[in-house]
Amino acid sequence: MASFAPLRPGDPQRLGGFELLGRLGEGGQGVVYLASDHSDQRVAVKWLRPDLSGDRVSVERFLREVQVAQQVAPFCTATVLGTGVEQDRPYIISEFIEGPSLHQVVQEEGPRAGSVLHRLAIGTATALAAIHQAGIVHRDFKPANVIIGADGPRVIDFGIARALNATSTISSMVVGTPSYMPPEQIMGHTVGPAADMFSWASAMVYAASGRAPFGSDTMPAVINRVLNQQPDLGSIPEGPLRDVVVACLNKDPAQRPTAEQVIMRLLHQPAPNPGMLARGAAEAAPAQQHGPGTGPAGPSFGGHSMPPFTSPSGPVSGNLPYATGAQYPQHPHPQQSWPHPYAQSGPHPPAPARRSGKAPLIAGVTVGLALLLLAGVIVIIQIDRSSTSVALRTGSPTADPTATQPAVPPTGVKRSLPGGKISLYENPADALVLTSYEVFDKPKDDWIDYARNSLHGTFTKLPQNWESRVSPDGKLLAARGRSYSSDDFDFIVITDRDTGARTTIKTVKDPLISSIRAWSRDGSKILLNVEKKTGDNWQYLGFVIVDVAGKSADVINVDDTSIRETAFGFDGAEEGVVNVYGNEKNRGLRFFDTEGKAVRSLPGIGTLSAGTQDIFSPSGKTFVTNCPNGGDGDHCIWDSTTGDQVRKFSSDCDKVLGFYDEEHLYCWEQDNAANDEVQVLDFNGRLLRRMLEVPDDINFSPVFTANPAKGS
Repeated sequence: MASFAPLRPGDPQRLGGFELLGRLGEGGQGVVYLASDHSDQRVAVKWLRPDLSGDRVSVERFLREVQVAQQVAPFCTATVLGTGVEQDRPYIISEFIEGPSLHQVVQEEGPRAGSVLHRLAIGTATALAAIHQAGIVHRDFKPANVIIGADGPRVIDFGIARALNATSTISSMVVGTPSYMPPEQIMGHTVGPAADMFSWASAMVYAASGRAPFGSDTMPAVINRVLNQQPDLGSIPEGPLRDVVVACLNKDPAQRPTAEQVIMRLLHQPAPNPGMLARGAAEAAPAQQHGPGTGPAGPSFGGHSMPPFTSPSGPVSGNLPYATGAQYPQHPHPQQSWPHPYAQSGPHPPAPARRSGKAPLIAGVTVGLALLLLAGVIVIIQIDRSSTSVALRTGSPTADPTATQPAVPPTGVKRSLPGGKISLYENPADALVLTSYEVFDKPKDDWIDYARNSLHGTFTKLPQNWESRVSPDGKLLAARGRSYSSDDFDFIVITDRDTGARTTIKTVKDPLISSIRAWSRDGSKILLNVEKKTGDNWQYLGFVIVDVAGKSADVINVDDTSIRETAFGFDGAEEGVVNVYGNEKNRGLRFFDTEGKAVRSLPGIGTLSAGTQDIFSPSGKTFVTNCPNGGDGDHCIWDSTTGDQVRKFSSDCDKVLGFYDEEHLYCWEQDNAANDEVQVLDFNGRLLRRMLEVPDDINFSPVFTANPAKGS
């Protein structure tokens, strides 16, 4: 069991959705807590000191830097799982690794030697190679940041020093430990991967001798030795390890070998190869489960390796815009009858039942991904590069199956959402962020709104709203209430999350309604749909474009009677809108300008899944539908300009929600377990990782927003 101290007065009880169990340690940067979620999965949470958090700009910069650290391959490192802000202080969530630090092991058990030292050197060099391949410089590699786990050495804190460096103009803090710092870092020069190799060599000298190569007495004395004297290599024996340590301690960073070159020399490989990091990780594993170098658990900022997630998943009731043939049953109310695609009960009538579909599925997708991660990220990269993608060329619908696609970030922090046993798996590097959702309250026969307080904050219950949509930057909330205005107008209210200022914008008059469709990607506009109840069905008569800055709304009536059954959505460029026309045998996509005039049509595109949020890719160059004469699991990607099909594939998804990024989709998927999941999907039909998990008996409707940190 992990050794930790009790919480102190003033410590929070929870951070990042995790219960804090105690303190693992405290240092110059902040406090490290041991934490667990409701399933007793343990993580480490590092909460930065108040004086290091700086202002809002520095906090945002800090979080962006840590997001980069999440791209590191899981070779001999502790995975950074997520970030957040509490009381204006950033925190970082990482795996919790059971085991002592290298510093502690050497202090308590003595220097390392022989095969133990060799494995330590290879494992830590492999970790640095993975970190450097992600474009990161550790900046604070030292024995205290190497944890000796049961499966070998693990490097931790590789996102912390980089992030702190980003706020150094605020904190004036020197990042790094002088005994292990390279000359260029001490002098305040730009540091690169070569700096980490100097620190790595210094740590290997400590591991072999119990002493840092330039001493550890007074700071001026240590700095003088680093800058002007040769290192004391202690008892490192003659051989390849001593040779690479000497090379890495060269005072000229240009003369030091890279981490990959160090691994090659230690493994006696003549040249790098795709499996080199995997082999390095294997070589670093201890000869036996509890071999030399392991010891009692000690303070660490890392976390135990979480068990691989199983793959229950599936579609749940989705939002209805874009759904073909949607019908909205009437729920009478003493005051008025007003059901609509997102409606809820109250002075407005209750929500209609939301449709969902089920299809034959397979299990074990997420487990398979976890096994691939354990096998090595090089394998995953090779799979990803061969598995997609569209790679559209101007004027040509030809797909390029060899095109490189962006890697989908691994499963992030598990967060429990209010409103039911709903789990969000969120990685700050994700292309999408869950910003609001609705849960159907069966006893009350009512849909309940929840909206996020910021792009990465907590969720708040908003029972007074029928619809709640967070702006792309997280600063504004657009909401539609449960009643008409006193003069019988429907309206939305836009609230500034920072100041609390509210702007009310009237749209259409009773008996019409205006349901919120979406924010534009730049946050300047909001699209609403004009609807009217006719018999048992709701018809879409037009749309509303809200000018957020101008605080005004243009109500556009569309005369095209073939456009009545489905909602309007933004077109790919967000310069107009689109809607679906035709019958089940021949659906087409029609484009309208902002005056409601049809400008062009793309016939034969198939149907759209109920619940699709945005059919267009982030660039607007492509859109997705269910293939003509196909089902929910048959996906077609189309050129938005020509209407040509550029990709066709099948998956185990029930309902596609939209594009995750330019070359991935996201969808509802279900397996044999009693759960539904939102999964990321590639263009070969592979489910790559889950984003959301919901029990099958909960009706749940999510709204995702493009993550501005990803530039989408």
